[in-house]
Amino acid sequence: MSEAATRRGLLAALSAFTLWGLAPAYWKLLVGVPAGETVAHRVCWSLLVLAVPLALSQGFSILPRLVREPRLALILATTTALTAVNWLLFVWAVLNGHVLESSLGYFIAPLCNVLLGRLFLGEKLRPWQAAAVALAVAGVLWRVWHLGALPWIPLSLAITFSLYGLLRKRAPVGALDGLFVETLMGAPFALAWLIWISLQGQGHFGPDLGLLAALIGTGVVTAVPFLLYAVGAKRLRYTTLGFAQYIGPTLQFLLAVFVYHEPFNHVALVGFACIWAGLAVFSLDAVRHASRQSSEKA
Repeated sequence: MSEAATRRGLLAALSAFTLWGLAPAYWKLLVGVPAGETVAHRVCWSLLVLAVPLALSQGFSILPRLVREPRLALILATTTALTAVNWLLFVWAVLNGHVLESSLGYFIAPLCNVLLGRLFLGEKLRPWQAAAVALAVAGVLWRVWHLGALPWIPLSLAITFSLYGLLRKRAPVGALDGLFVETLMGAPFALAWLIWISLQGQGHFGPDLGLLAALIGTGVVTAVPFLLYAVGAKRLRYTTLGFAQYIGPTLQFLLAVFVYHEPFNHVALVGFACIWAGLAVFSLDAVRHASRQSSEKA
């Protein structure tokens, strides 16, 4: 692949993760709108936004495949449910002042991926990977010991996100095709919910032009980073992409602490430090492993 293509891929990936990291600032515009209604709009408008590049590129050939391949349809139905839960929880967390907790969830997710790979795919943990997972577990246990309860927001976000990735890895479908199908499957439920709350007089899709634009914009905020990520994923090494993914939760963390001034005491600091140490070990091991593989192929 040419150097110019690699640079474009890197720029696209960095843009995607930056937009994901700054996403809480957008969802804060919708404070006062219930998370369920926000996510329903997100699904419907994302479907429309995603349909355009799909129609202009490979078309909608994925739809006949779902009829011919019921196993693929079942996998994507499951990932649709996981996406809905993850989106709903993330938006709820942001709207209710838990951006710090959501950032922790996405810091944990890469380590959760390693653990799920071991449990469900039979992938062996390298010693340093096991150490990284152990550090993450220590960070969670530290929080449990001091708070007396599981940090359910970050754990739920990490688990749903990692399970989603695990299932999508087993689905023979492209990134854009997959997300389009997931939003398509979720759209009837989202639209039904929006109609219901509108009939009850509880909907927020009305004469307030600013709020109207923000709700419509949820589709763009969802689709654009994903499309940029798809461009980057095609042009970058997996290791490079792995490092770039930490931009998102890092920016969320900075927003939570320095912009939204969410509480960050010594208990949170130690818990985060354990997770960060685990990620550092995990990343260094990934670099060493990739370097070793390159040397063997040379």
